[in-house]
Amino acid sequence: MSSLVKDKELRIVYMGTPDFAVAGLKSLLAHDYKVVGVVTAADKPAGRGRKIQESAIKTYAKSKKLQILQPTNLKDDGFLDQLQKLRANLFIVVAFRMLPKVVWQIPEHGTFNLHASLLPEYRGAAPINWAIINGEKETGVTTFFIDEKIDTGNIILQKKAPIASDETAGSLHDRLMALGAETIVETVRQIDNGSVSVTEQRHSKGLKKAPKIFRDTCAIDWHAPMENIHNLIRGLSPYPAAWSTLIQGSSQIHFKLFSAAKLPATHEHEIGKVIVKDKSLKVAVKNGYIELLEIQLAGKRRTMVKDLLNGYRISEGAYVRSTQSQ
Repeated sequence: MSSLVKDKELRIVYMGTPDFAVAGLKSLLAHDYKVVGVVTAADKPAGRGRKIQESAIKTYAKSKKLQILQPTNLKDDGFLDQLQKLRANLFIVVAFRMLPKVVWQIPEHGTFNLHASLLPEYRGAAPINWAIINGEKETGVTTFFIDEKIDTGNIILQKKAPIASDETAGSLHDRLMALGAETIVETVRQIDNGSVSVTEQRHSKGLKKAPKIFRDTCAIDWHAPMENIHNLIRGLSPYPAAWSTLIQGSSQIHFKLFSAAKLPATHEHEIGKVIVKDKSLKVAVKNGYIELLEIQLAGKRRTMVKDLLNGYRISEGAYVRSTQSQ
């Protein structure tokens, strides 16, 4: 990495796609850093109507009249030429995609990434979810210079954040988004004034990973320990949401679960039995019950269970089970 000249203005290209990336871009502009271009995903159809939808970053960049690039191939000569013409000397990546070397080696001052974990733990696509699913009490954000592997480059800054016992992925996402924006600006400030220093990541065995989450990941195993079930529900709320199937006689209905409570107790119920009492709904698990608080039945709106039970009858012999079929 070349030493920085303090009187040479930083020219930043910012790369990102979802809401999580917007806060960092806002913060850079608020601190008067020069963002000469934004790279984001191509517009794509989304939702039931399959209407073409632009990324959160694109929407915000348009509102600030920033130049926007939406390559489908990051190695395309036309895209690389556009990048070069921006004369950027620093690239910043937040929740985008893996960059080829031909891209991240372009800027004089390197390319750094913001990752929502305390690296080297939880490398991968879903660090916020997996930290909660695994019952962690602490997480944070990391900025690091990109290298040829995924999330392995030299660390610039790290900031820690506690995880509350009732925290969901949604609330942690929002807190880390704000913390990440602060960390991006602090990292840029260090690069700008030439005071940046880095720490090499350790590459030991046994590091916790954060792979992409699939539908099977979200299926609730009611035979798992109560704590594990509760953590899965928290770690997948509000998206993509833990799910299961309610069985009533010959009827089966899939549901998503957004909020639940642990109720330690001794009981003789079969695992998975559903108990309805006083506008509450709970499922028998090992060493207690999981009380279902916020739910969405297939084809219905998300609602609190106490409101659902005002008009939805659950029979005495109902039970829940995980299933891989829809």
